[in-house]
Amino acid sequence: MRLPTRAEIGSVRIRRGPRLRLLADENVPAPVVAELRARQHDVAWISEDAPGLCDEDVLSCASAQDRLLATLDRDFGELVFRRRLPCRSGVVFLRLRTRSPRTLAASTAAALESRDDWRGHFAVVRAGRIRLIALPSG
Repeated sequence: MRLPTRAEIGSVRIRRGPRLRLLADENVPAPVVAELRARQHDVAWISEDAPGLCDEDVLSCASAQDRLLATLDRDFGELVFRRRLPCRSGVVFLRLRTRSPRTLAASTAAALESRDDWRGHFAVVRAGRIRLIALPSG
């Protein structure tokens, strides 16, 4: 899956389908949360609602609220694959390398809006690529 280039980011249209229900981990920067909310997505943010919450409880919140978890923390892969903690709504691990908060916000929003099959997957989002891995059942 190809993501838009920096030049294309400004022309990305707001997704016409259902809004995404997201839980942004506390390491997701404020400009990313603001951009997603500006695009009318339903975003709860750990930094606002429960700062300092441990990763296990963040994952549990995402499942309980049926929200896709967005994070910059690789530890969630460990939790869902090795420890087999459930998160049926899905996890998106953002590995977008940029120093610009504005570019990170636009790239994250474009990636999340590029597909609608996040549920039941652990996704790794990199520049120009999204890799989906089915979450373990059970």
